[in-house]
Amino acid sequence: MSLLSYETSQTMLGLLEVNASRSQNVYLGESLGRVLFEDVIARYNDPEFPTAAMDGYAILHEDLEGGRIEIIGYNPAGSDEKRILKSGECIKTFTGSMMPHGADTLIPIENVTVEDGAIIINEPVPLGYAVRPIGEGYSAGDVLIKKGTKIGFTEIGVMAALGHVMVKVAQKPRVAVVSTGSEILDLGVFSDNPAQIRSSNNYTLAALFEQAGAEVVQLGTLRDDKNLIMQTLQNALSSADIVVSTGGVSVGDYDFVKDVIPRLGAEVVYKGVAIKPGKHILVAQKEKKFFVALPGFAYSSTVTAILYVLPLVAMMLGRESAYKTVAAKLNEDFKKRSKLTEFTACNVSVEDNEYFVDFQDKKVGSSAILTNMLNNSALMVTGEEDGDLPQGTLVSVILLDNF
Repeated sequence: MSLLSYETSQTMLGLLEVNASRSQNVYLGESLGRVLFEDVIARYNDPEFPTAAMDGYAILHEDLEGGRIEIIGYNPAGSDEKRILKSGECIKTFTGSMMPHGADTLIPIENVTVEDGAIIINEPVPLGYAVRPIGEGYSAGDVLIKKGTKIGFTEIGVMAALGHVMVKVAQKPRVAVVSTGSEILDLGVFSDNPAQIRSSNNYTLAALFEQAGAEVVQLGTLRDDKNLIMQTLQNALSSADIVVSTGGVSVGDYDFVKDVIPRLGAEVVYKGVAIKPGKHILVAQKEKKFFVALPGFAYSSTVTAILYVLPLVAMMLGRESAYKTVAAKLNEDFKKRSKLTEFTACNVSVEDNEYFVDFQDKKVGSSAILTNMLNNSALMVTGEEDGDLPQGTLVSVILLDNF
C-alpha cells in the first residue's frame, strides 16, 4: 500500500474547493462562538473628544505654577460641556466626561486640597495627565476585528461599543457523524454479548466538531452491512457538507466504508497517509461536499478528525487555521515507535513564555487509548525523518484547548 506523506496530504486538503460563501445575520447577544463573516471596522474615533481618565479637575497645565486655581463649576459624565476654560480657572470633571474646551490636563482629586472655592496644588502632574486623547482606543477606518475571527466576550464588547445590533457570521457547516462496526453498541442499547463495546467515537467527534463551530447531525452506529452503510451515507450527504465515519477503512473483510464511498459518486482525493495513528484515512469529494472516513480506534479517529476534518470546517467558516501549533522543548527523552509521522499525546507547560513537553501519565499502547487526551493534553508531531529525540529537542506541538 503506497502512503501519501503527511505534508502532501495537508497541502492537498488545503487546495480543496469548499463552500465558504454562506452567511447569516444574528443578534449580537447570540453571536458568542460564531465566526465573523466580514471585518468589523470603526466608524468613528474612540474617544471622539478628549476625555477624563479619572476624577479630578480640568486645568490649563501652565496654571500649576501659581499653586492655586479657582473652581468655576462641575462637569459630570455625560454632560455636554460648553464652557471654555480660561487661565486661572478649573472645572471639577469626572471619569468619562468630555474635557472642557481649553483644558489640557486633569489633576486628580488626591493631588489637591479644596479651600475657599479653589484648589491648592499639593502635587503637580505632567502636561496632558489623565486625559484620553482623540482616537486613543481606535481611529475611524481601523479594522478592529478581522473576518474569520471566532467571537468571544471581548469581540462582543467591542461590537456593542460600536453599536452593532446584528452581526454577520458564517453559516455553520453541517457535519454528519456515524460509527460503523457490528462490535459497537450505541448508548442505551442493551446486549449480553461480551464481545461488544460501547460506541464513543460518534459522541467524541460530534463534540469536537461543535466546539470547532460546526452543526452536527448525529447518526449513531451502523452494523457492518454494506447496503445499510451505503444508504445511510447517501442520505447523510444530501443534507450535510461533510460526512464523517469511523471504522471500515482498513483491509479487513468487513471494512465496507472504503468501498462504498466511491460507489456513491465521490472522487477519492487520497486513501492512506503515512501517519501514526490513522494511516488508513480516506478523504473523498463529491462536488463541494466531502466524505472523511476515519479509523475505528478512539484515539486514532480523534487525532485524524483534528488533522483532516477540522481544517475543512475551518475553511468553510472562513478561518485561517483550524488549530494552533507551537514550538516546544522536550523535558525528557522521546522514543519514536515508527518511521511514519507520529502524533503523540503529551502534556504541555509554559515557563517564562516558553513551551515544554513531557509524557507523565501517558500510556504507551494501541490507538484505542482516548484517555491519553484527558487533562488538557496536546499532540506532539514527529516527522518521518525523525528518530529517537533527546531531552531539550525542539518539537512541534498542536494545542487542543481552543478550536
